[in-house]
Amino acid sequence: MRITSTSCICPVLFCLCFVQRCYGAAHHGSIKVTRNQTKHIEGETEVHHRPKRGWVWNQFFVLEEHMGPDPQYVGKLHSNSDKGDGSVKYILTGEGAGTIFIIDDTTGDIHSTKSLDREQKTHYVLHAQAIDRRTNKPLEPESEFIIKVQDINDNAPKFTDGPYIVTVPEMSEMGTSVLQVTATDADDPTYGNSARVVYSILQGQPYFSVDPKTGVIRTALHNMDREAREHYSVVIQAKDMAGQVGGLSGSTTVNITLTDVNDNPPRFPQKHYQLYVPESAQVGSAVGKIKANDADTGSNADMKYTIINGDGAGVFSISTDKETREGILSLKKPLNYEKKKSYTLNIEGANTHLDFRFSHLGPFKDVTMLKIIVGDVDEPPLFTMPSYVMDVYENAKIGTAVGTVTAQDPDTANSLVRYFIDHNTEEDRYFTIDANTGTIKTAKIFDREETPWYNITVAASEIDNPGLVSHVPVGVRILDVNDNPPELAREYDIVVCENAKPGQVIQTITATDKDNSANGARFHFSLDEGPSLNPNFTLRDNEDNTASILTRRRKYSRTTQDIYYLLVLISDGGVPPLSSSSTLTIRVCACERDGRVRTCHAEAFLSSAGLSTGALIAILLCVVILLAIVVLFITLRRSKKEPLIISEEDVRENVVTYDDEGGGEEDTEAFDITALRNPSAAEELKYRRDVRPEVKPAPRHHHSSSLDSVDVQEFIKQRLAEADLDPSVPPYDSLQTYAYEGHRSEAGSISSLDSVTTHSDQDYNYLGDWGPEFKKLAELYGEIESERTT
Repeated sequence: MRITSTSCICPVLFCLCFVQRCYGAAHHGSIKVTRNQTKHIEGETEVHHRPKRGWVWNQFFVLEEHMGPDPQYVGKLHSNSDKGDGSVKYILTGEGAGTIFIIDDTTGDIHSTKSLDREQKTHYVLHAQAIDRRTNKPLEPESEFIIKVQDINDNAPKFTDGPYIVTVPEMSEMGTSVLQVTATDADDPTYGNSARVVYSILQGQPYFSVDPKTGVIRTALHNMDREAREHYSVVIQAKDMAGQVGGLSGSTTVNITLTDVNDNPPRFPQKHYQLYVPESAQVGSAVGKIKANDADTGSNADMKYTIINGDGAGVFSISTDKETREGILSLKKPLNYEKKKSYTLNIEGANTHLDFRFSHLGPFKDVTMLKIIVGDVDEPPLFTMPSYVMDVYENAKIGTAVGTVTAQDPDTANSLVRYFIDHNTEEDRYFTIDANTGTIKTAKIFDREETPWYNITVAASEIDNPGLVSHVPVGVRILDVNDNPPELAREYDIVVCENAKPGQVIQTITATDKDNSANGARFHFSLDEGPSLNPNFTLRDNEDNTASILTRRRKYSRTTQDIYYLLVLISDGGVPPLSSSSTLTIRVCACERDGRVRTCHAEAFLSSAGLSTGALIAILLCVVILLAIVVLFITLRRSKKEPLIISEEDVRENVVTYDDEGGGEEDTEAFDITALRNPSAAEELKYRRDVRPEVKPAPRHHHSSSLDSVDVQEFIKQRLAEADLDPSVPPYDSLQTYAYEGHRSEAGSISSLDSVTTHSDQDYNYLGDWGPEFKKLAELYGEIESERTT
């Protein structure tokens, strides 16, 4: 295949037709040849033919930004198999095929239908193939080619980081680098001069310059002074096509600020100043300000003010306000117009941050002279002392003089002064003052032990000008007199052991005195023994304001006396001496061998037996429990001894028992009484009277026939089986006794069990002769007998 390509590298239109045989591949403008290989249709054997002429490629080029009315012609595809009869069909696939690039499938002409932008996409990769129009079979293999978008100068240079803000120190050397600016051009830098940029300065000369190739901005003048001009606006232009006519350009603004350096010394606006200060100015207060001007800013304008000489250097001081950079003049000592009416000060202001590069510009300090005029004012009275301390004894009479304060008018007029006490607190009402002399007197009787110190404020004013008042603090100290006797320091709990020895110290006591040490520093202790000595205890004065209580005998007994009382006399060393008496209580206690107190109470006698409190409590609880058990047992016994006979009308023969040995004949509900009879007397099986039987009794003839022949053992087994099988028996174990006394004795049974069913002719009257113990039994049997007779 042959390709015809149109290129606009030059204004002349070229038609390139390349036909070449080779086996290699040529890229980006080279030639590519591919062999043609055919196969046998049936796939039997592969037949190799002489290779035909294949695709011959070169890159296609298309201009960007094409604005013509017709599609832009790109190139032509042609196959060697194409005889011009339209049997060959050309197919184009790949990037932009069918949308941007179209091909005439008969002639192979390629056109671009849209305007392309190289800055968006630089090239397109497409695939071309020639097929037989009738059979749609490829005549040659598919091949790849590239369409490159050729650049034109359609993009101006741009400063992406602008506008710029930059600083440079003032007084910099010429040529000092300020900033480097960079412009970018989106055009192809490898093709022509479309992206070749040069820089120039449009505004900012003659102060700054720019390098046309690098874009570096530099200072163009010597000693640019910030104080003359601080801000500069520089406009830089970037132009492509190497700056030639027709090139595109872009610009940016660079705002340059000169920063300050210390190149200006401070200067006072005047060489002489005058300041008026009244003599009433308070010490430490600011009385004036002064300032030296400095054209610099920031730390370069910082300065310090000092007083270098003058007769007022000891009276005034100066400091620097860092915010306003002013010198603040303050008063160090009080002013007195009557003594000195004016002062002279030499004040210096100097920079604190120096730049030695500019030391040739002169000394960076300045000096001025300040004259201070002291003004005369009418001052309040002045006390002779800044404060007063006075003394007065406690218990002093009302009106006693405490002391005197003195004040005078400091002015030349020397006016008279009046005194008074400021009654701001309650303490000020305890004193009075003479308005003319300033003598302070008491207004109440004081007690030092209650309040030892009073603070009052005395005021003084001129008679001619009462509005001018001065104050002075006065402290009144209350002096002590010996008016309080000594007393024990605390309540003492004194214990003496039963096994104490004679001369043993059992307690050390101390005393206190509300008076101060001058009237009570030394205490004396003694016993108030009366005419006879105390046989039990004695007291020893230790001469250090303490005393010891000692035992006088051996062995103390709590059973004999458990508490002793000891009267102690205490006197102080004041003038005159005062004394008091106190009674000490001494308890007798049981102690261990090492002196530890075991107990001092009455229960200690039990404790001596080795029983602790817990053991005593346990014993008491056991005793209480035993008493409760005994009471409960007695109560139960009494309840069981109640007679079983409910009414006197019941005249049946009953045996009343009290030992719980059985129910007796009266207890007819637990079991059938006939069960106790002999086997011969039982005629039939009897059931309980209190429960209705749920089983039918056996026929009588079975029992009657067997009773004569059964022996006792068999009879008992039979009764036991019947009791086990009877559903009407109680749900608990029941003991039934069967007593067999013989088989039909000739003398008959002597048992009284038959008395339930048979009558007896026995006479029970003899029971009445047995005494009161059998009275109840005689009455019962007597009633039965009378019923029988009836």
